[in-house]
Amino acid sequence: MSNESKQTPKPTEHESPPWSRSTKIIVTVAALVLVIWLTYRFQSLISQIVIAAILAYVLNPIIVQLDKRTGLKRSTGILVVYLLLALAVIGGFVALGFAAFEQISSLIEQVPMFIQDITAVIEEFTARTDAFTIGPLSLDPSIIDINLIQDQLIGLVEPAVSQGGQLVTDVATATITTLGNLFFIFVISIYLAIEIPLLGGRVANMAQLPGYRQDVERLLREFGRIWSAYLRGQVILGLIIFVVVWLGLALLGVQNSLALGLLSGLLEFIPVLGPIIGAGVAIIVALFQPDTLAQMANWQYAGVVLIFMLLVQQVENNLLVPRIVGESLDLHPLIVIIGVFMGSSLAGILGAILAAPVVASLKLVSFYAWRKLFDQPPFPKPEQEPGESASARLIKRGQELLPKRKKESKPPQ
Repeated sequence: MSNESKQTPKPTEHESPPWSRSTKIIVTVAALVLVIWLTYRFQSLISQIVIAAILAYVLNPIIVQLDKRTGLKRSTGILVVYLLLALAVIGGFVALGFAAFEQISSLIEQVPMFIQDITAVIEEFTARTDAFTIGPLSLDPSIIDINLIQDQLIGLVEPAVSQGGQLVTDVATATITTLGNLFFIFVISIYLAIEIPLLGGRVANMAQLPGYRQDVERLLREFGRIWSAYLRGQVILGLIIFVVVWLGLALLGVQNSLALGLLSGLLEFIPVLGPIIGAGVAIIVALFQPDTLAQMANWQYAGVVLIFMLLVQQVENNLLVPRIVGESLDLHPLIVIIGVFMGSSLAGILGAILAAPVVASLKLVSFYAWRKLFDQPPFPKPEQEPGESASARLIKRGQELLPKRKKESKPPQ
């Protein structure tokens, strides 16, 4: 073969020459370095953009239904939905803000008392317990330094307690900052909501290789199923747990029930660990509360609260989660816990909240790549059909029963 045939074909008049392999590597590495630097430099801004994207994604079904049922343009529907959301957020802050603020302040002020009660219980235990042996270990509770434990506990919570007097000033400053951040998030989220219908097609069009467009579309649908079920499910679960824990603890006479319910609802966004932390805080408050239900002993009262929180978790795990979230993530709880710790170390509280869907998305891509490496079908399971919602099934059932009732009630001729 001649040398001329091995030469790269000359570009046409309006076509630039193709990049060499080394050029592609340099550009790719430079782009990755730039992305990493921008992510580190504008971390707080990226967090707000992520929240805006999540908000747009969660509200998109409402916007679509509003468009179908009222005939409004998508842009008008977006403005209506976001305006109603803004009014709801402001109303919620006004209605719950003052009560929650007072209860949270009271809860913070009671922390030193909780510490004293805990150390008193430990001191009484060590005074009544003799030394005992477990295998090769000999333990003597009397050598425990109670004052050292108390000092360490106070040192852990002292920063938050010492700021209790400045809480009003801090809240006012934080409110102004939060309003500015919310305005930015709302503006970005509105623009993203406008672009959602075009996003899937644009991503799919990037896959120009023969046969890969269908794979990309399938992956996008799987991503949508994961994130949709998780995000919307967690919002609904958080609201339900907030109301149930608030009302349940209030009926049991637990102090600061509103703050504890709000804490449990927010912690619902942290998989596995969040509900455990929320239940633990409620039990500690009940354990050291001065006035208890029916003049119970504090340990009995804490046991009642423990039983209530366990019932809430059982109802949530066995009844609510399968119907609201389903098996969209398909992750082992241990994997979720590891993901939460890794996410929190990388991106703080936002990383902990988004750890589960991110890990599920990485699992989806990893399984796809693994099966392609070994020439196996990339999607071994058939695609799940989108299921009907509970409200849709109820309406459909009612429409089926209505003609039967009319036929039965029709008098014979």
